[in-house]
Amino acid sequence: MASSLVTSSQPNRPPRPNLAFRRLRGLRSPAEFAAAIRRAALEIGEQVSCDARYIGRVEAGEIHCPNYAYERVFLHMFPGRTLTDLGFAPRSSVRGRRARDTEDAPLTCTADPANATSESSGACEPYETQDPYDPYHPHDTYEESDVLRRAFMTGGGATVAAASLGPVGLALDAAAAQRPVRRAGASDAGALEEAVRRIRLLDDRHGADGLYRRAAAPLRAAYALLDAGTTRQTTADRLYSGAGELAISVGWLAHDSGRFDDARSHYAEALATARMTNDPGLEAHAFCNTAFLARDAGRPREAVRAAQAAQRVARPVGSARLMSLLALREAGGWAGLADRVGCEQALARAQAFFERGPSDDDPEWMSFYGEAELEGLEAQCWSTLGDWPRAARHARRAAELQDPHFTRNIALYTAELADDLARGGRPDEAAVAGMRVLDLLEEVQSSRIQTMLAATARVLSPHRRASGVSAFLERHASLPRMV
Repeated sequence: MASSLVTSSQPNRPPRPNLAFRRLRGLRSPAEFAAAIRRAALEIGEQVSCDARYIGRVEAGEIHCPNYAYERVFLHMFPGRTLTDLGFAPRSSVRGRRARDTEDAPLTCTADPANATSESSGACEPYETQDPYDPYHPHDTYEESDVLRRAFMTGGGATVAAASLGPVGLALDAAAAQRPVRRAGASDAGALEEAVRRIRLLDDRHGADGLYRRAAAPLRAAYALLDAGTTRQTTADRLYSGAGELAISVGWLAHDSGRFDDARSHYAEALATARMTNDPGLEAHAFCNTAFLARDAGRPREAVRAAQAAQRVARPVGSARLMSLLALREAGGWAGLADRVGCEQALARAQAFFERGPSDDDPEWMSFYGEAELEGLEAQCWSTLGDWPRAARHARRAAELQDPHFTRNIALYTAELADDLARGGRPDEAAVAGMRVLDLLEEVQSSRIQTMLAATARVLSPHRRASGVSAFLERHASLPRMV
């Protein structure tokens, strides 16, 4: 069989590390720097799904020139500097690169990605370096495959989740289904990883309800890629890891929107994928979410066992922040069992691990986990144990500390605060917090938060004469019913 690989006339030159960009990061971890970039993007109305992996690729020199959205954000963060000052190649040198790379690339750029049979599959540049709206880049050989080409490639900020979900289609369309089956390549793995990031970004902003049904098709397409096979073990590992992470993300959307049986199935699928590929990071993530789901579904003993299993498999990962989160999952299970001592011990471990600080070994999916999430999860533990004043203190601190990027979490912590205040005999303060949640629900769609707010409304109903309570109850009653 003739190979589809073409030997280069020149050696494949490794990328040169971007030392200028690394200096700009300073003492911050990649995850912290990524969070700063996302905040800067929001300041100018941009939406970028930046994470620690992206920072690592920039610093390694894999991204020669950022797309236009990232360029605007970087120039906003570092005024007076140019792309070259930041260690990138000038855009003018990248625009004509595709034609020149045919001489330098070890693989050919296939004219029709559907007919490619190797890693080449139209891959001329790392996918982050190109702008889907750049007229200087022809799209007939754009790196992402036909299966994954539209993986959440939205432009600009979305005001509602539905508007952001137009391009979610990772599923095969009718035309692609009739094309010859080809092996999956590195471009497919990259697009799959970007799809996971986009789901997480949209969930952070808008909550799960409007996302879940649309995200199931991308997951089916991801597992179709696994069935197609690949020629390189490194690509296969990325595909399995990406498919497992996508299964967890889709499972979380089901979980947060109250579809517990669906969530359990997706988490189990991710766990099986992790064990098939001996991926401890993915396995720990799957157990982490399984523990969270078990707690919410009223199975606290299962939550404890799943969290403990997660901690066992997570040790080789080397992330103190991951161990901290897993200890909090265990604490939630002990609280559900009304075991205050077990809960307090797990909370102490979580705090101790958290105080070790972030590291480069922290998984990229943990971008949401900071001091605010630590406070929020501890608040849930004390709420479950019936210690309302203590729960309210932690919930209030969580809402105050949360990064504005995580709109859904701000709504969640504020809803927790409202409920704790209501049950703790402070109906006027609970109504104020409840009003803030109602404001956020104009942007966030989460059955979890709506269910919490409905419970708070029932607790406040006998206190209509308290300041602000009647107005809150009337506004809450006008909300559209959950379906």
